Amino acid sequence: MTVPRPFTTPDPQSVADSHITDFARHAGMPGCDYATLHRWSVTDLEGFWAAVWDYFDVDADTPYEQVLGDEPMPGARWFPGATLNYAHHALRNLADDAVAVVALDETGSCDEVRAGHLRSQVASVAATLRDLGVGQGDRVVGYLPNTPHAIIAFLAAASLGAVWSVCGQDYAAKAAADRFAQLEPTVLIAADGYLFNGTTHDRRDAALELARALPTLKATLLVEHVGLPWPQQACPSPVVPWQDAATRSEELACTPVPFDHPLWVVFSSGTTGPPKGIVHGHGGVLLEHLKTLGLHCDLGPGDRLLWYTTTHWMMWNLVASTLLTGATACTYDGSPAPLSRLGLLWELAARHRVTVFGTSPQYLLGMAKLRVDPSAHDLSSIRVVGCTGSALPAGAYPWIRDHVGSRVLLASISGGTDVVSGFAGSAPNTPVWAGELSAPHLGVALAAFDPEGFPVIDRVGELVVTRPMPSMPLYFWNDPDGTRYRDAYFSSYPGTWRHGDWITVTGHGSVIVHGRSDSTLNRNGVRLGSADIHDVVERLPEIAEALVIGAEEPDGGYWMPLFVVTAAQVSLDDTLREKIKEAIRTGVSPRHVPDDILEVPGIPHTRTGKKLEVPVKRLLQGTPAEQVVDPASVDAPDLIDHYARLGAERRDRRAAGP
Repeated sequence: MTVPRPFTTPDPQSVADSHITDFARHAGMPGCDYATLHRWSVTDLEGFWAAVWDYFDVDADTPYEQVLGDEPMPGARWFPGATLNYAHHALRNLADDAVAVVALDETGSCDEVRAGHLRSQVASVAATLRDLGVGQGDRVVGYLPNTPHAIIAFLAAASLGAVWSVCGQDYAAKAAADRFAQLEPTVLIAADGYLFNGTTHDRRDAALELARALPTLKATLLVEHVGLPWPQQACPSPVVPWQDAATRSEELACTPVPFDHPLWVVFSSGTTGPPKGIVHGHGGVLLEHLKTLGLHCDLGPGDRLLWYTTTHWMMWNLVASTLLTGATACTYDGSPAPLSRLGLLWELAARHRVTVFGTSPQYLLGMAKLRVDPSAHDLSSIRVVGCTGSALPAGAYPWIRDHVGSRVLLASISGGTDVVSGFAGSAPNTPVWAGELSAPHLGVALAAFDPEGFPVIDRVGELVVTRPMPSMPLYFWNDPDGTRYRDAYFSSYPGTWRHGDWITVTGHGSVIVHGRSDSTLNRNGVRLGSADIHDVVERLPEIAEALVIGAEEPDGGYWMPLFVVTAAQVSLDDTLREKIKEAIRTGVSPRHVPDDILEVPGIPHTRTGKKLEVPVKRLLQGTPAEQVVDPASVDAPDLIDHYARLGAERRDRRAAGP
């Protein structure tokens, strides 16, 4: 079979200078290509992860007895016997006068936090937490925007062996409480508000409402981020101003904890039920993020990472972990594209010499449609443009090349909150094929399984991981016997992780993501990927966004509507409908052409930007909205009623007959 020509191939000098090439030499495999390195990384898990441990000089207080215990998935134990602390590793690699964190916002302002000052603030907040009764295993939660306060609070909690969890302030107090109350936290750290699209959002009342909903709190730390004074005596728990908590003169002492001691709890989107608390450990996150950021993103001292995220998306956790590599983390508070300065993120990336720039497909497609030209700025420092949240359409690749840089590594990544890392993406020594992820990540035994559990190549299958990863969850919160955890990932293929995505592993080693397997279109027995249709339709300048759904109907019929949000000043008429159908017919296949094309006011997403395909399908099928989705987990809750009405109107028409 002929291998398709890559969109880009790695620059030989960049490959030679990369950390992944140096790692291969360190592992005794000099000069090997990525495929060879990956094959070794999944056939010799113990050898590979021991090499990662050694290469990044993991500093354990007590040594490990073996790399991987004898327990199979789920339940694999990594590095038993080792004790260490994530926060120690995050704070050890920068000289005191080096810039550790750059705080940016949509006004264009900048505040640089030097490493020495960062360590001092972490030590001070840790001492404050300790005085408030926080100890190993206690929970500290943050209701915070993406600012240095969140990183400082996280590292302070981690240094004590406490368990961290954070939620962005665009969540309502009730939605945040639905997550945090499960954890029975000891301390809440909350900001007065955040910036978005030219508006200062006052979240003081929401923060105080949240504090009242958490009866286990011993204290609340109050942050004045946007300069709003906190009301006196309005909080049910004792209050400590952030300024007092973070300015004590203290020595940092990180508590050694077992490798699998809980580091943080991240929550599932909560769109189809109560949010699940997913627990990851100190050691697993440390190794996985060193590998992902140090080898795949090629980060090290002198580099800067700017990845647009909110604190409740797993990419915030990756941003915080930038410090593990000795690179600088850039935080950003605000809209990714403020109306007054649509290209602000590119402007900031140029001004602050960012080397890894991360975002979502929706952002890149939006920039192209709005005709924003990033090349108006000097982006010569950018080596990698990372993109995750959904599949990046092939049509976006030329735009990146032409408007950001032809030598930039475009790293489309597929991963998940579940492992707080990636399953597949790119590396400095991988080719890039447009619309494809270059390869499975190192240490990830990824495959596409058919329904019988056999791996397939060049055919659509379920994304599975056949061997353990260090950052797989330790457990779900409040799941004492592990039933919910096993049911979530291991019920389809015993002993194998099923993630819930349809993928194709190609003959040339890349990975194509087709969308969620639980939202697969199945017309006349033929499985179709929703992402393929979205890709083609969203390339049209008249379409801002699209959502295709396949809904089984009570009479055995199958309805496949396409919902579209049109661009400004555009209305959906018969001419545009025909243009959409022809684009799908020629760009995908005739069988992908939808039954109906309907204009809608918006497409609902999770708060991390993923389209709500399954909830919309269930609404169309008549499931009551309250059983389908928690409105607090949706970016535009009013859209839920809109789709429920569409479903009801269709059922009424069908009941009335022709």
